Order: sequence, then C-alpha cells, then structure tokens
Amino acid sequence: MLTINPKEISVSKMHGLLLDAVAPRPIAFASTMDKEGNVNLSPFSFFNCFSASPPILIFSPSRRGRDATTKHTYENVLEVPEVVINIVNYSMVHQASLASCEFPKGVNEFVKSGLTEEKSVMVKPPRVKESPVAFECKVNQVVPLGDQGAAGNLVICEVLLMHIQDEVLDAEGKIDPWKLDAVARMGRDYYCRAQGENIFVVPKPGDKIKIGIDQLPDVLIKSKFFSMKDLAILANVERLPFDGAVPDSLNDELLHAMAKEKLDRGDADGAWRILMESK
Repeated sequence: MLTINPKEISVSKMHGLLLDAVAPRPIAFASTMDKEGNVNLSPFSFFNCFSASPPILIFSPSRRGRDATTKHTYENVLEVPEVVINIVNYSMVHQASLASCEFPKGVNEFVKSGLTEEKSVMVKPPRVKESPVAFECKVNQVVPLGDQGAAGNLVICEVLLMHIQDEVLDAEGKIDPWKLDAVARMGRDYYCRAQGENIFVVPKPGDKIKIGIDQLPDVLIKSKFFSMKDLAILANVERLPFDGAVPDSLNDELLHAMAKEKLDRGDADGAWRILMESK
C-alpha cells in the first residue's frame, strides 16, 4: 500500500491525488456578479449540499496553484454576496468546461460558452437557462482556508429559490436521475455520467435495526458463492426468515447458486425464498 504524508510531497501532486481519489464530485456551475454588474460563470467541483434546514450548499473557488491569486468568482461573492448554482448535465458539460477558461476579468463566460442567461427572481446573477436545476442563493459566509496556492475558500450559500426543469421530473414530481443525466468530476480530464447502468438502487436500512452479517448462519458466510456485498444484502433484514435451528436447505450449494443469481438482479427477497426451499 502506498502511504503519503501531505507534508512530504508537492502541493500539485497532493492536489492531483485528492482529485483522483475523492471522486466523483458534483459540479457547482456558479454564476456571480461584481459590483459593476459584470457577470461571471465558472464550474467548481469542490461542491456539495451540507444542510436541508436551512438549505445550504457550499463550494470552494480555490486560490490558483501557480501564484496563489484568487479567482473572479471568489472576488465577486465578496462584492455581491449572491450566487446561482446551476447543475451541469451531460448535454452541457463541454460548455461548462469551456467556461472554466481563465478569461480576463469582465469577460462574460455565458457568451464564450454559448449558454443562455436567464433572469433570476431573488438574486442579481442570472441563471443558466440550459441547466436542469438551478439554486438562487445568498452568500452567508466566505471562509478562507489559507493564503497559499491551492488553498480553498468555502462559500457558504443559503438557497432562496430552487428551479427545476419540468423535463427532469417524473410522474410523482420528483427528479428522475435518468432524465437529469448529471455529470460529475473526477481526477485529471476524467468525468463520469450518471446514466444507464451507472444508476442503481441500494435499499436504505431506514430506522429499523437490521441483523448484520455477523448474525447470518456460518454456512452462508462461508459459502463460495456469496461475496461480502451479497452477504450485506442478505443481512439487510430485521430478522432471519426462520426460527431456531438452521434449515437443511441453507446447506444446499445449488440453492446458493440460484440465490446468487437473484442477488445479482437485486432481488433479496427472492434470494431468501430460494434459500428457504425445502428439499
């Protein structure tokens, strides 16, 4: 195993390793405005949601690694403490990347990237019309994390309004991940797309206590057919589907193989039904 002390390598190498490892990261496509009214649009992958009440998003326009200077987005939110955070989907990811170019101050990245300004309701910076979801935010606080190159600046944003395109909603009015078609940043020039088989379901335990892998019969834990992933799925139940002694069926390797096929299809109940079959 490679073990790294951040103090023993260069900042650029540590930066690259962090971005390679902490992935994928959602992208905050941040629209801001300076005190003269000049609009800036730039993507940041140091970004996430940190609270629902109040609704808080945080992103970080870090200092430039080469000379520790600050970015226009950071300077703008100090002058006009408002921002629109737009979600980037697959159809606009190349335009978002283009907007990350270090254009001179005052240049409008909406124009450079070919994206469309849409007037916001409660804040001064415009929204990205093409974005499937946009958050109009006030900036509650900006927290500098250092004054050296690559040091972050946490922009703590409170959501005032959330806009969701009808096209990404399902019949229940919830955001459909397949329709959202979100992208995320990885290390170097890599991105990933939340689409197709990349989207899958993992049932939450919820507020019910589950038995855990340690409570499964040894015959299942030691089976050559089940991975730790499979065992975790089987153990995500409130109680074993039998009382007392382990049924003989749980020793049947043919049933293990059949149950494994059910688990691969995400059917935990079906797997347990097969395992409980009597000979």
